[in-house]
Amino acid sequence: MELSEPLISIKDLAFAYPGGPPVLENLNFDFPAGGRLGLAGSNGCGKTTLLYLIMGLLKPDRGRLEIFGRLCREEKDFRDIRPRLGFVFQDANDQLFCPTVADDLAFGPLNLGQSRAEAHQTVHEVLDLLGLDGFENRVSYDLSAGEKKLVSIGTALALKPRLLILDEPTTCLDQATVGRLDKILQSCGLPYLIVSHDRGFLDRVTDRRLLMRPGRPLEEEL
Repeated sequence: MELSEPLISIKDLAFAYPGGPPVLENLNFDFPAGGRLGLAGSNGCGKTTLLYLIMGLLKPDRGRLEIFGRLCREEKDFRDIRPRLGFVFQDANDQLFCPTVADDLAFGPLNLGQSRAEAHQTVHEVLDLLGLDGFENRVSYDLSAGEKKLVSIGTALALKPRLLILDEPTTCLDQATVGRLDKILQSCGLPYLIVSHDRGFLDRVTDRRLLMRPGRPLEEEL
């Protein structure tokens, strides 16, 4: 794939939950290489649904989805791509399931074939980036909401993805933790797509902001 080609290309995407009205209709969207993009919109307009479709967690009713230049239709198409999409769920408890912080951070790298020594190094690199040195043996379940959110982002960064995707990353965070998140995103060196209601946060950490409205094209926000 040429560097100038979009990392994600969506054409005429449509989706409705069983028995419900359309959530997305004929959606078109290109995520540029190197982009830092925010997506805003009212509750229920389809923001999280769009992320789940990109991750292959939901299947569109129709439309075309290309990720890293590869057409994605079936589950098998997404298996190799998911690790390169560092996805962070809105609720950190959906992301963290191991006994300790180190276990959570090492889980992905180990499953991608890193040795235990390599995964150990990855854990320490990520904790340093997060500003959580010394958290290796902390119990993930007992962390504060802000600490859980940072570790959940760390599990995505530990995969060394090509693109980071975050769903409402500032929910329930105090301003100090949001400030730490600002710095992490600015220093991680990755393109990212962020869904958020926090317009101030999006203004600080993204280069472009799009507004999603039910049944309408994505609109550029200035």
